[in-house]
Amino acid sequence: MLDVLTNEDLAATRERLDGYFHFGISVDCVVFGYDGSQLQVLVIERGAEPYAGYEAIPGDLVHPNEDIDAASKRVLHDLTGLPEIYLEQLKTFGAVNRHPMGRVVTVAYYALLDKNLYRPKPSSWASEAYWKDLNDLGEMAFDHREIVETAIAQLRYKVQHQPLGFELLPEEFTLAELQQLYETVLNTRFDKGNFRKKILSMHLLIPTDKTQTEVRHRPARLYRFDPARYEQLIQRGFMFEL
Repeated sequence: MLDVLTNEDLAATRERLDGYFHFGISVDCVVFGYDGSQLQVLVIERGAEPYAGYEAIPGDLVHPNEDIDAASKRVLHDLTGLPEIYLEQLKTFGAVNRHPMGRVVTVAYYALLDKNLYRPKPSSWASEAYWKDLNDLGEMAFDHREIVETAIAQLRYKVQHQPLGFELLPEEFTLAELQQLYETVLNTRFDKGNFRKKILSMHLLIPTDKTQTEVRHRPARLYRFDPARYEQLIQRGFMFEL
């Protein structure tokens, strides 16, 4: 027979657990943008304390009746005006003193997109919202610099093992444009011949009968990514790896 909890038992349990429910949960969004030559990150300037005037990534507290994933989309839109985009959950950051106003555990998200398609507009308590080169990032609010660095590492790992980069290029592109994209995101340099040999050996590109236009040098052939071919290869155990 199950024991029946008395009112005194319930009160004691509430008192014992009370401290575990007195902290906040937030979301922070690291949005990377590529414009054909640079990899940048979306930042805001905080217009409210704490850290008023500091650069930060878009983030805010989760509402009590709100799902985490829904909160990430709401916060990003509220602070920057960006429409709903795909955000991937990155990591949870929970250092005890990461927020000066109390215990706040944050769930970080990240995304990679073509920045030419999105023009941020500050709203709510964000006084500014803009794209910034990764190399120009300085001191940021809270632990946001650590979150950005973690997101960069994860992004670079993923683009080496999944063909994410093709989403940032025009439908038809040159091998040089593809190489520049991967060199920018990975912050490295590839040998031109080896890169082309590696990419073409994957059989993921469809050569077109078109070439570049309005260029001074010899026009290069244009290619298209073949997503159907990629899905077929994945089913056979293919691993995209640079």
